[in-house]
Amino acid sequence: MVDPRGFLRVRERELPPRRPVPLRLMDWREVYEKQDTDQLRRQAGRCMDCGIPFCHSACPLGNLIPEWNDLVTRGDFAEASERLHATNNFPEFTGKLCPAPCESACVLGINQPPVTIKQVEVMIAETAAERGWLEPRPPERLTGKTVAVVGSGPAGLAAAQQLTRAGHTVAVFERDDKIGGLMRYGIPEFKMERSVLDRRLAQMEAEGTRFRPGVDIGTDITGEQLRERYDAVVVATGATQWREVDVPGRELAGIHQAMEFLPPTNRVAVGEERPQDYIDAHGLDVVIIGGGDTGSDCYGTSLRQGARSVTQLDIYPQAPGERAEAEPWPTMPKVFTVSSSHEEGGRREFSASTKALLGDEHGRVRALQIVEVRKVDGTWTPVEGTERELPAQLVLLAIGFSGPEAGPLVQQLGLAQDERTRFARTPGYATSTPGVFVAGDAGRGQSLIVWAIAEGRACAAAVDEYLMGDTALPAPVRADAKPLTV
Repeated sequence: MVDPRGFLRVRERELPPRRPVPLRLMDWREVYEKQDTDQLRRQAGRCMDCGIPFCHSACPLGNLIPEWNDLVTRGDFAEASERLHATNNFPEFTGKLCPAPCESACVLGINQPPVTIKQVEVMIAETAAERGWLEPRPPERLTGKTVAVVGSGPAGLAAAQQLTRAGHTVAVFERDDKIGGLMRYGIPEFKMERSVLDRRLAQMEAEGTRFRPGVDIGTDITGEQLRERYDAVVVATGATQWREVDVPGRELAGIHQAMEFLPPTNRVAVGEERPQDYIDAHGLDVVIIGGGDTGSDCYGTSLRQGARSVTQLDIYPQAPGERAEAEPWPTMPKVFTVSSSHEEGGRREFSASTKALLGDEHGRVRALQIVEVRKVDGTWTPVEGTERELPAQLVLLAIGFSGPEAGPLVQQLGLAQDERTRFARTPGYATSTPGVFVAGDAGRGQSLIVWAIAEGRACAAAVDEYLMGDTALPAPVRADAKPLTV
């Protein structure tokens, strides 16, 4: 360690400044400014190099966090980048989008604010990109084996990059017109600019990965044809089947799923032509049902579109500001957080449930009938006398995803599904169909980006072993397996 007393000398967490709210509401650029390097090194120096680094076990990728914290403290960003990329294909994705379970498990976090692990991670990756260290790593020789990856989200891309580097010929298929999955059109530009994604895709193309956007596997190419053309298939289609609300008035105009709202807006934000399905919040009272990250993305997007008001409803009560006794260290606690979007205006309401969606004479939504709720014996129970109307001309549903979509690919590849439509697989990511594997949210269900990358890497090792008899690729996690017969 550079300074074994660093965590005593620097006790406060320091994060990079966020751009002023009035300024950032005028554009779609990322919220955070670049952090001062000296400040970052001080923060990395707070790492205790503890005997048992619980941050390792909290991270599904097994990131070597104390090692690269120490290297950043020394100013050796080149070696820090090598150690970071040893376990994570896309650290800038996780650094910008992951909720950082590693920080919840930081030993320093027992009695001090934890190390800013996530920010150190993203700054290592950004420094590597700025200094030209993210060079392509093509394989020394090809194996002659071919792999099709269906889906280009973080799980599919991680699997594809690992398999390409192992020497296989890999094609990534994506039904959208561009590669990236939800990172392309689901994540707002103000959280992660598309240039960050594009530079990784350029690296992968230079390594030999082939991208096939605009191809709907199951329709344009059948599952049977895919198996005939390729030696192995990785299904990484994500959990894109959104959840619905079952309340009176759902059929009214002006009520949309979050993933009907965000992708067209994100296209416009990066300069694409305004699509016909664009949903404009300008001048409207917007209500978002759902208190999670997707709801927060809708929140910030609505404000940038010029909404008259934005309200986010969360059925859960407001979380405490500190870790609850029932969620002891090193578990990831549910604590009250304020995202960058929540700083920008609007309001949040907790313990709020929607009883009905109310319409006007033209069949458009005009208000929500909401009620305060409390959980009694495991059931959300209305509090008498708390019913009221909340004006809204645009309602966005952001209540999560149940699992992968049950399209024709399921039958064509012989995939079994459980009650949540997740694809069944073994702990080695294999399905009951020979040569077909499942990685990421398609098998796990809606989860974190860090889990998707970890599963993509581990699935790649399983595919490599299937094709070659053994593998040298790392396998950080075993699959959260479901029975192969459902």
